[in-house]
Amino acid sequence: MLIRPKQGILDPQGQTVERALPALGFEGVTDVRIGRLVELEVTDASKLDELCEQLLANTLIEDFEIQIQED
Repeated sequence: MLIRPKQGILDPQGQTVERALPALGFEGVTDVRIGRLVELEVTDASKLDELCEQLLANTLIEDFEIQIQED
């Protein structure tokens, strides 16, 4: 699951990184968003949406994206 701030929500970590990039020689980078990655091994992925909504993401200010990787 990838969890990150919704568009329009203040992202102080992203802003700090965005301001630091030109000093490090990385020009032209804008709209930096910092999120978090949660990796889970599950036997039944049918309840992952509910898990994110109830526990892992604050859905008032964060969006989440579930990526299923089949082996």
